Amino acid sequence: MMAFILFGLFIVLVMLRLPIAVALAISSIAVLFTGSGMFGLELVADIMYSSVSKFTLLAIPFFILAGVILEQAGISKRLIDFAQSLVGHRKSGIVFVTVMTAIFFAAISGSGPATVAAIGGILIPAMVKNGYKKETAGGLVASSGAIGIIIPPSIAFIVFAVVAGDQIPVSIGRMFIAGVIPGLLLGVGFIVAAMYVRWKQERTAGPLLSVAVRKRATLMEQLKAFLGAFWGLLIPIIILGGIYGGFFTPTEAAVVAVFYGLFVGFFVYRELNMKKLFDILVSASVQTAVVMFIVSAASVYAYIITTEQIARQISTAMLSISDNPIIILLLVNILLLIAGMFIDAISAYYIFIPILLPIMISFDVDPTVFGVFMTVNLAIGLFTPPVGLNLFVAAGISGNSIGEISKGVFPFVVSSVIILLLITYIPQLSTFLPDLLKVK
Repeated sequence: MMAFILFGLFIVLVMLRLPIAVALAISSIAVLFTGSGMFGLELVADIMYSSVSKFTLLAIPFFILAGVILEQAGISKRLIDFAQSLVGHRKSGIVFVTVMTAIFFAAISGSGPATVAAIGGILIPAMVKNGYKKETAGGLVASSGAIGIIIPPSIAFIVFAVVAGDQIPVSIGRMFIAGVIPGLLLGVGFIVAAMYVRWKQERTAGPLLSVAVRKRATLMEQLKAFLGAFWGLLIPIIILGGIYGGFFTPTEAAVVAVFYGLFVGFFVYRELNMKKLFDILVSASVQTAVVMFIVSAASVYAYIITTEQIARQISTAMLSISDNPIIILLLVNILLLIAGMFIDAISAYYIFIPILLPIMISFDVDPTVFGVFMTVNLAIGLFTPPVGLNLFVAAGISGNSIGEISKGVFPFVVSSVIILLLITYIPQLSTFLPDLLKVK
């Protein structure tokens, strides 16, 4: 009965288009009024406060702030210019440029929607000039932006490690490195899907236009573009090198990223000023408030799932379906793919980790591997309807409706699901780099 109220009311509220955090809070409070008396409303504030007062979560507002600073500092344009100098002369060069730039910027911002916003304004029109349909261009940018929560540093991985840490220790540093190969594989999948769309379009409508295809850049032009993007390319090296070199923790790395971004924006690129800085602080504060509200509301929801034994009941029910790990992993992926279509990654972590992590542990699945394929599932949710945030950002930039963008994103959903299955059933894709680098 309690599980029915908790999940049923939450689903109804989400379908009524209430904000996810509000839906989580209302459904949790409703259960407290009808619960077994294990705890009451007076503990809600304590749970919400303790959930956001963890030192590790301080990385979230600082990484958000760093991403906004670097977006406003002109990093994205310089990354695009560098990628164009390398592959812009090729027939499908603009596709490579889009995915490469998304990967570069993902390693700076750690956010999917931020990546789409940063690169979409330039690359969607450029793809259209190359003959791609607007919905295909918007679909590729929306899909590529999802790499932002997989390539380190990733805000999503930080939250996963914090939530999973209540059951089993999970290293943020290991999660960061584990996301590199899966993130790159997704990028390759998007490139293949885009080239297939081009091939299919050329079969029916003839060769695509090549207006925006550039001449092959000279070595000096490539060097100039590299030097322009150098300060942006240096950021992930500083962050990850500092973490794995033992110079600072992931939380401290986020602070370093902020000050580095301010230095680059004010003194190197000189595109920041005090007025822009005020707008940056407001934007970052709003984004942080949204995330932390979700974290605090979801923590109450997760607490109820755990203390009322709901997680154990659902885990037992799932394990009764089959003892075959292949089947269980497939069911978990289906569940997460569906969840990702409706709720954001942070909410999904708080709802599903208490339920699914014990199942994964019982099948000897490495928590790092589970964290990676769970995050890939939720990354796919960023560009799938009805509530994929990347879709809305890309639609706003391209001028397409959500329906048109959703149609354009379909080939990229297919390719990403294929990559997801590879990551799920070949755990070495996630563990190879951390094990090679001896990151615990």
